[in-house]
Order: sequence, then structure tokens, then C-alpha cells
Amino acid sequence: MAQLLIVWHSRTGGTLQMAEAAADAARAETETVLKRADEATTFDVFSADGYLFAAPENLAAVSGEMKEFFDRCYYPLLGRIEGRPYAQMVCAGSDGENAARQMRRIATGWRLKEVQPPLIICTHAQTPEAILAVKTITPRDIARCRDVGTALGAGLAMGVF
Repeated sequence: MAQLLIVWHSRTGGTLQMAEAAADAARAETETVLKRADEATTFDVFSADGYLFAAPENLAAVSGEMKEFFDRCYYPLLGRIEGRPYAQMVCAGSDGENAARQMRRIATGWRLKEVQPPLIICTHAQTPEAILAVKTITPRDIARCRDVGTALGAGLAMGVF
């Protein structure tokens, strides 16, 4: 059975809710492993058949912990996971585009195959209090995250990627 690895980081809970929703949906289709970015290893990445990267955008960039995951795994896996499918989700207070762009560039360096556009969930958190507050992702947006998981899981299970 194909395996989907979901690597996530979350400081205020929004991205975790997104990753868990995608994982729950993907499990109906394929083996799914959900790993925090600081726990995910090169072995986890090498062992998976496809990926979902889920991170918050912090200060107009991918979160430091997610970036550290990529820094730690990038060179040991370079040339070893080419062509595998991936998608990404970003939890952002405003547009999330820069975090998505950064993760896309890293995935491009790994020669991964993007199988859908990034899903960016905007919480509209703009004040220091709102930015630091625990997030609650709306049911509508949770459904969108589940759709990502279902699509990735089904695509891996059917071998279409």
C-alpha cells in the first residue's frame, strides 16, 4: 500500500487542525503518517510515496521549524525522491503566498511533482493578540483540508501520480 507522509508545524493550532483533517481523510484511501516537522526524519521522507507539507506563514515566510525540517532533510534526500507527488497547505494571517512559494521552491529542488495548487487558509489575524491566539479553523476550511487529503490519498492508492 502506498504511503502518504504529512509533515506539519503549528504554533497556535491552526495548521495542526488542517493537517489532522487531511490525514483523517487520506487514511480512508492509503496508509498515512502524520509527523511534526521536528520529529520527521529523512527515513520518513524516503519511505513515503507522496507528501503533504503543512505550515504556518510567520513574518511573511514559512515557519522556522518547518524550514529547519527542510534544511535537515534536503541534501541527504537530494536525487533520491525525484518525481514523487506532493501538495501543501499554509495557515496564514494574511495571504500566505510567500510561505507557499518557499515550500514550492524547496520541492522543486527535490524534483517533486506538485499535484495540486497550495491550499492557503487565511485566519485574518492581524493584531499581536490575534496572531498569538489559539486558532480555530472553520468547518468550511476543514472540509477543504479533508478534500486535499482525500485527493492525495486516492491518487496514491490508484497510482495516478
